[in-house]
Amino acid sequence: MKRCPECRRDYYDDTLLYCLEDGNALVQGSVPSPDEPATAILSEPGAIATGFSADEPQTAILHSTAASGETPTRAHIHTTEQTAILSTGAEADPRESLGGVSEKHSFSANKAAKPLIAAAVAVAILVGGFFGYRYFSASGSKQINSIAVMPFVNEGGNADVEYLSDGMTETLIKSLSELPNLNVKPRSSVFRYKGKDTDLKTIGKELNVEAILNGRVIQRGEQLTLSLELVDVQNDKVLWTESYGRKQSDLVSLQSEIARDVSTKLKLRLSGADEAKVTKTSTANPEAYQAYLKGRYYWNRRTGENLKKAIEQFKAATDRDPNYALAYAGLADCYVVLNQYAGTPLTETIPQAKTYAERAITIDGQLADPHTALGVIYEQSWQWAEAEREFKRAIELNPNYATAFHWYATFLRNTGRTNEAVPLITRAQEIDPLSSVIHSEVAVIFLVQNNYQAAIETCLKIIELDPAFSNAYQYLGLSYFKVGRNAEALTTLEKAVELSKRDGEKLRYLGYGFAIEGKRVQAYAILKELEEKYVKKEANGRDVASVYAGLGEKDKAFEWLEKDFQTKAGEFSPMTWEIPFETLRGDSRYKDLLKRMNLPE
Repeated sequence: MKRCPECRRDYYDDTLLYCLEDGNALVQGSVPSPDEPATAILSEPGAIATGFSADEPQTAILHSTAASGETPTRAHIHTTEQTAILSTGAEADPRESLGGVSEKHSFSANKAAKPLIAAAVAVAILVGGFFGYRYFSASGSKQINSIAVMPFVNEGGNADVEYLSDGMTETLIKSLSELPNLNVKPRSSVFRYKGKDTDLKTIGKELNVEAILNGRVIQRGEQLTLSLELVDVQNDKVLWTESYGRKQSDLVSLQSEIARDVSTKLKLRLSGADEAKVTKTSTANPEAYQAYLKGRYYWNRRTGENLKKAIEQFKAATDRDPNYALAYAGLADCYVVLNQYAGTPLTETIPQAKTYAERAITIDGQLADPHTALGVIYEQSWQWAEAEREFKRAIELNPNYATAFHWYATFLRNTGRTNEAVPLITRAQEIDPLSSVIHSEVAVIFLVQNNYQAAIETCLKIIELDPAFSNAYQYLGLSYFKVGRNAEALTTLEKAVELSKRDGEKLRYLGYGFAIEGKRVQAYAILKELEEKYVKKEANGRDVASVYAGLGEKDKAFEWLEKDFQTKAGEFSPMTWEIPFETLRGDSRYKDLLKRMNLPE
């Protein structure tokens, strides 16, 4: 039997030399007292090319100042002609340290020369092996500080189960993101790789993570099988694999179990509070949980139609569990962006969003999501101080929540504080390096700062990564106009309209482009379409006003802006930077609008 002198774990495998927990050299039999040097016996030196016979065991005495579990450094090592000693900082004479060993092996100078050289070689091998073990085993025992949870593969290919594989991935990302010292890449970054056969090392380099977790989900009737593989991408080493078989009704408890197991395998040192966070469940109702996963599935597709489907599913979740905080937060998120994606008037969305966000916070005050939603709600209501308070609170609750940084940066940009927005959007980029939405906000900030070339380059990079992202074409087209590339600008804006399926926001910029290029027939055709959408609550007055401003019809532009102001039907604060309104900013009516919203001119 062997025992570790530090953690005192027993090993019955006599071939082991070092402790698997902390890397310390194992000793034979009982552990010596703390004030006694640990002794490692090379029981068969003849097996090493030292010149020693097998019946002459040699001893290396290792004294160390390194703390328990700490890897000794070269500074701790002091070498004599007879042994290698890990110094205590107040060494005794090496000859005294050897004590009985010197007496047992008292050789004459001539007779001792050969064995002493061999002893030094043996000890060097021992110490080298110790450090080698600590170094080369580090990848298996070190704490992982960054991870990407890749989209779980829907192994059966059943489209009806896609929400399950996506939702389980997102839930695990959210759980692990609660840990303060773990960098977890957000959904928007990892889902770029969905369906692609990208090399893990490439993904690790692009996302700047140490580890990647892959998963495969198979559903057969009510039975679910989830297979996981944790890979250290820096050392190309599989750290852990596991397979879980559960009934679909056990999905909630399975998610907690997975989160706990993964955090353990990452070698994270969790406090009781951290473990509670990572294994926390917001509902015990499996039907509510599955409805919530479907809601997130539709929410992430971010179109007007899909947002309405998401609302249906989140409401189904709250019907099954009236205390499901995350489902209420999901509802708040949907209503916050419904004006942007579906043209639903703010007079309808704000009250709903506020009710659901506050309900989520009442149930669980530690959720960052509803505080972020409240920040946008207050911004849309022109309550600027309250909006900033909520954004700050969200970041305080979850410093890894990229959306909170992004939406706070947008708020600052809309209220004329662009310089303050820069570090916030930079932080959002660090958390979520491949998010098209976040990068598009970077492009907008460049536009506001009149750095048009940087805006162009940013948009082109987004399109390279995400060629179907319509916002990138929108801001690229506007940037082209600012540098005189008008023909390219119109082509690019037409592409934005096509990709968005003729969304009101994209149409207004195309209409504005036609207007300033003198293509008045096309501009008026866009105006007609936008006015029809306005009646159907699919566009804002600000959209219509943009085209009139481009046509030089200022009175009409202010008429439509006033409609939005009086009804609060559309988001207003972005007009402070938007390019179509540049020709209106010298008008007293424009300044009056800002004053009535308590915004700086």
